[in-house]
Amino acid sequence: MNKWTFVTNHALVLASIAKNTDKTAREIGDDAGITERTAHKIINDLERDGYITKNKVGVQNVYRLYPELPIKTADAAVGDLLKLLGWRQRKIK
Repeated sequence: MNKWTFVTNHALVLASIAKNTDKTAREIGDDAGITERTAHKIINDLERDGYITKNKVGVQNVYRLYPELPIKTADAAVGDLLKLLGWRQRKIK
């Protein structure tokens, strides 16, 4: 039997990044219950659509979220979804 969830893999990846913006794709994948390769694909989707930006710091990526952006199929912002998943926005330095 397949394990399923009400929350999409894209939302789980975004929530993982929101908890710690300097995780590796492997760590993000582990958090979301997906492979590292799938995590990379989803990170690229989120970056392409403007929900995150990725900056290289040394050998590691650091992500920036844009929680004010709307969710594609809902009348809500990404930040609203992240708050439901336990995220608290930090002030940008």
